[in-house]
Amino acid sequence: MRTIQLNIPENVDLSEREALMLLASQLYERGKMTLGQAAELTGLSKRTFMEILKDYGVSVFNYPVSELDNDIKNARDHSF
Repeated sequence: MRTIQLNIPENVDLSEREALMLLASQLYERGKMTLGQAAELTGLSKRTFMEILKDYGVSVFNYPVSELDNDIKNARDHSF
């Protein structure tokens, strides 16, 4: 893993844990990290990270609509 150092002004009320959650949740939402990678970055389990995502306005189901439509079509084509 790469290390990045951030200098945050003293008057910004932001803990290291919250900064990591903000970064990880945004990277996950934008598809730059998997759920597992984002959870690892924060030091949380996948389950805990998923539960906390809602507090940051991020859906666990980070799935493009086009892929969902394709999956639905495939399910219909291959149903019994």
